[in-house]
Amino acid sequence: MRWNLRLTAANKGIWKASELQRSLAEHGLVISAGKMSGLWSGQPVSLKLEDLDVICVVLGCEIGDLLIPEPDKVTRPGEETVQQTAVAATGPSVVPRRRDGRSLPPM
Repeated sequence: MRWNLRLTAANKGIWKASELQRSLAEHGLVISAGKMSGLWSGQPVSLKLEDLDVICVVLGCEIGDLLIPEPDKVTRPGEETVQQTAVAATGPSVVPRRRDGRSLPPM
């Protein structure tokens, strides 16, 4: 998922984090300056569903405006993406060695 708060706020005419922070507080959601900075400029680590409700009300938006799915980033266990395969193919090979530095016998 991609967090899209800043663009959603800009589409509603809110250009500063402090302006959104004030509007959220007016609706009962008091956010510290540090957490607001993280919400505004990054991807939040955690966010309560109730807080998302308040953000949506203040911005007059839907949850889909704030959270953009990125299905291309999802892989199944055991699958490698093309990028991972390319890195593995070009990366240095690892030769297992014993703790004393001698090579292990071939398998």
